[in-house]
Amino acid sequence: MAEKEELEKDVEKKEENKKAKKEQEIVPKSEYDELDDRYKRILAEFENFKKRSAKERESLYNSILSDVVEVMLPILDNLENAAKVETKDEEYKKGIELVLKQFQDTLKTKGVEEIKAVGETFDPELHEAVSSVQDDAKGEKEIVQEYRKGYKIGNKVIRHSMVVVAN
Repeated sequence: MAEKEELEKDVEKKEENKKAKKEQEIVPKSEYDELDDRYKRILAEFENFKKRSAKERESLYNSILSDVVEVMLPILDNLENAAKVETKDEEYKKGIELVLKQFQDTLKTKGVEEIKAVGETFDPELHEAVSSVQDDAKGEKEIVQEYRKGYKIGNKVIRHSMVVVAN
């Protein structure tokens, strides 16, 4: 019998302990609201951090890419000039044209595009005027000749076009 009483007392103590634990586990509403608010703020800060980091990474990538491309543009200019030169060896000319096309295609895949110039209106953000001519047949600030091609990645100009502007 004594064992039975001890078992009953143990069961009662365990039930009392469970009730006490449940009472301790219940968080007051104000504390819950405060923790919920903190959680939401931290989550929002983290989302903003991820967006900012992605934007910085993209900007850094474009900056590095534009620096590398800028160094290679004189090589592209020389290839274009070599492709324009008349030669008796047609296979040699084809080889130069293939290398030029491959170079241009590679730049396009990286988002590099030529800045349109001849026939366009002069834009100081995209073009660099090296001279001007008077031509009544052309419009105001119309570009009539391009000395050197300009290139850009997205909205960032890598190299301005060198142009001649009319009127």
